Amino acid sequence: MSGVWAIVPIKELAGAKQRLAWRLSPEERHTLATVMLEDVFDALSKVETLAGILVVTVDPFATSLAHRYGARIATEGARDGHTGAVTAGIDLLVREGQAGMTTMPGDIPRLSAAEISATLAAHQTAPAFTIVPAHDELGSNMIVCSPPNAVPLRFGDNSFYPHLDAARSRGIEPLIVKQPGIAMDIDHPADLLAFLKMSPSLPTRTLAFLEQSGVAGRLLTAEPDLR
Repeated sequence: MSGVWAIVPIKELAGAKQRLAWRLSPEERHTLATVMLEDVFDALSKVETLAGILVVTVDPFATSLAHRYGARIATEGARDGHTGAVTAGIDLLVREGQAGMTTMPGDIPRLSAAEISATLAAHQTAPAFTIVPAHDELGSNMIVCSPPNAVPLRFGDNSFYPHLDAARSRGIEPLIVKQPGIAMDIDHPADLLAFLKMSPSLPTRTLAFLEQSGVAGRLLTAEPDLR
């Protein structure tokens, strides 16, 4: 599908990834958040069918990084949580008359341009709704909507099935697409361990950081405690 804008909501990165605090230092968590974000921007920037990238944030680093990848910045709704930020981005696209939108978080560093392109290609004629679940099949790691506001969105740890219900309530049968890279979000130490053990390994900035910083070795040594 062409004519789709990607919305990436980014909250302020100071104190990012608190659920990793018992395994990673504040500095490691901040660096992890930034390298994951760059992996996401890098993959999105290589998707030729995207009309553009819209980043909803007030974070200075995220803003600077997004500009390096040619993204637009919107600040309205940036402090209203994940759902509020995505909704604000959708409202902007609707006002501009854009055909569709896709959204994903900034913590899925194993996504690839190929997976994004394949998901967009599978998306059907409007009105349509496509979703890629998280690896636990509870979260919603990529959504495609046409028109952008075709289905009301509400994100959280258990948003996948509610999103299916929301689409059906609008008379749209949701298309579920499984993509292992997009599915691999990182919130908990066990997620990091799963990321490290995925095969084949992609040469991501995130993987390089985890290996070079020693975080990977610490996590693999502590594996029995992370299950």
